Amino acid sequence: MSGAVLVAVAAAIGNLLQGWDNATIAGAVLYIKKEFHLESNPSMEGLIVAMSLIGATLITTWSGGVADWLGRRPMLILSSVLYFVGSLVMLWSPNVYVLLLGRLLDGFGVGLVVTLVPIYISETAPPEIRGLLNTLPQFTGSGGMFLSYCMVFGMSLMPSPSWRLMLGVLFVPSLVFFFLTIFFLPESPRWLVSKGRMLEAKRVLQRLRGREDVSGEMALLVEGLGIGGETTIEEYIIGPADDVANDLDIAVDKDQIKLYGAEEGLSWVARPVKGGSTVSVLSRHGSTMSRRQGSLVDPLVTLFGSVHEKMPETGSMRSALFPHFGSMFSVGGNQTRNEEWDEENLVGEGEDYPTDRGEDSDDDLHSPLISRQTTSMEKDMHSGHGPLSTFRHGSQVQGAHGEGGGAGSMGIGGGWQVAWKWTEREDESGQKEGGFKRIYLHQEGFPGSRRGSIVSLPGGEGTGEAEFVQASALVSQPALYSKDLLREHTIGPAMVHPSETVKGSLWHDLQDPGVKRALFVGVGLQILQQFSGINGVLYYTPQILEQAGVGILLSNLGISSSSSSLLISALTTFVMLPAIAVAMRLMDLSGRRTLLLTTIPILIASLIVLVISNLVHMNSIVHAVLSTVSVVLYFCFFVMGFGPTPNILCSEIFPTRVRGICIAICALTFWICDIIVTYSLPVLLKSIGLAGVFGMYAIVCCISWAFVYLKVPETKGMPLEVITEFFSVGARQAEAEKNN
Repeated sequence: MSGAVLVAVAAAIGNLLQGWDNATIAGAVLYIKKEFHLESNPSMEGLIVAMSLIGATLITTWSGGVADWLGRRPMLILSSVLYFVGSLVMLWSPNVYVLLLGRLLDGFGVGLVVTLVPIYISETAPPEIRGLLNTLPQFTGSGGMFLSYCMVFGMSLMPSPSWRLMLGVLFVPSLVFFFLTIFFLPESPRWLVSKGRMLEAKRVLQRLRGREDVSGEMALLVEGLGIGGETTIEEYIIGPADDVANDLDIAVDKDQIKLYGAEEGLSWVARPVKGGSTVSVLSRHGSTMSRRQGSLVDPLVTLFGSVHEKMPETGSMRSALFPHFGSMFSVGGNQTRNEEWDEENLVGEGEDYPTDRGEDSDDDLHSPLISRQTTSMEKDMHSGHGPLSTFRHGSQVQGAHGEGGGAGSMGIGGGWQVAWKWTEREDESGQKEGGFKRIYLHQEGFPGSRRGSIVSLPGGEGTGEAEFVQASALVSQPALYSKDLLREHTIGPAMVHPSETVKGSLWHDLQDPGVKRALFVGVGLQILQQFSGINGVLYYTPQILEQAGVGILLSNLGISSSSSSLLISALTTFVMLPAIAVAMRLMDLSGRRTLLLTTIPILIASLIVLVISNLVHMNSIVHAVLSTVSVVLYFCFFVMGFGPTPNILCSEIFPTRVRGICIAICALTFWICDIIVTYSLPVLLKSIGLAGVFGMYAIVCCISWAFVYLKVPETKGMPLEVITEFFSVGARQAEAEKNN
């Protein structure tokens, strides 16, 4: 996974520039107001500091939609250019108005980075380490602040510090970021798939994953193009065909899915354990958690929780279901394995259906199609990596002997597998009709036998008489499959080109129940994060450390008060870095939800101690110790949980087609709340005092904990497309419960 890690590190350099800018202006403004005589004009001083915030807010309003249109990489390139130009303008700045222009351009770069870097990392990272990599922006942002504070502190010790140099030196790291975006960062493979540029997406995935066979993930990216749709959750028993058929109570044979492994003679059959609607299956999955958590818990949280409860702890990218499973596409005796979706796959048996865009178009080379005849539905169905053979009473998904089979080429991360099935039935008039379904499979618990003993899957240790596993299955219509095409044509393509799946207006997509539920979670987290007190604690930190005697110690060393404040800020930022490193490790082990539920109580306790220390008269030393310990604990646990997690979750829970615009909505909420909190803090300090402000923040943190417990699901280790599918199912489940 080194490719994905390096790409994430390079993208996170943009957040280093954001942190660098935030810290630099805090030190430079001390000298700016002296040169431009702004001591009597605090509004202009505040505008200089806030101009970057204004620019970020303005550009966020359209950045997401443009990123969905033009791509993630061009917008990151634009952000590096804006950083570079803005830093040069600030370096020049003959007057305050040119300085304001430079700050505005700089803010544009900040806004693009905050919106797009989490999207980019989520869309390129493997599910198993997505949380770790998406915590990198928090780490590099704090690291940029620390480096900038150290630089500004060093400059402040000079006889005549230059604020222009402080601000303008940003052009050096911005130039590095520019070259990285141009020559190193690839385009997001998910965005490429959404535009039908499948060959490019495949090459990018091969580079990111470090292997040639990425057919499973390519298929997943194609399936992620859909929004909404009818999805059911089913349970399957997967094992040797004879044992399953003879000993287990399963559904009818026509619903079975036969899976062939990469090794000769290795085959599996998956059959439904029990039929039922989505509502009944969900109720069964979440019954234990519902009883334990109560009716106020969102069914979405229960649904995600039931998946993680039944998830085997493997710690491996390899699927626990099919450790030797290769490509899920058949390689018949007279068929050759196709390594690309090429021109040969685009023409049906009639050979009279060339692609709509012309034979020379690169975009036409990659659409998976179904080849069929009017007299039968039992023909080969072409999919992402070859033909998928179907039969009258079921479906057969065969494994290939190609490279990468041992790693599970149809694995899509987190132990999930993608498969398809074709069922055929007769309607009321006796006409045969078929249904093509996509299935996400995931093992529940551990392998077992009918005698209750734990048995091994192929390649493992131990023996058993009847090897089988129980798996959950998300069953839905494939994103590219169109029933309309089946009715319209007798021979020819039965699947649409990926770039043609985007139908309907953006507003219609945003009205999907799953998207609306995800927006509720994302926007709610951004609001609560900003009102949880981080700005107030940052504002109060220099005063606390001054009371602790740090200022006196520094003054005895001959350091001026302005330089002391910069050094104190540098030390405060430095304390955050080890805590963020811990969060990077825990984000994929404990999970996002668990980290929030664990760290928010520490924030509440720290704020309560700050309230008490400001209300109760106590010894100055005791007051300084309590305040300092509380602030340090608050900072450390904030950057472990509430700092990075909202952005991580927001980058995971939206479908590919609207991910950019939805994250832009969340980012716009973040900036607006940031403005409100920043400019309301002085007013609140005058009206209710410091103790009242911290008390209010503690109440918000209590509300935040309740919101996370009731509404925020756990997404660790799950592919993005599976997460959005669960949001869609959970939203419909919630509506069904509400109606009942």
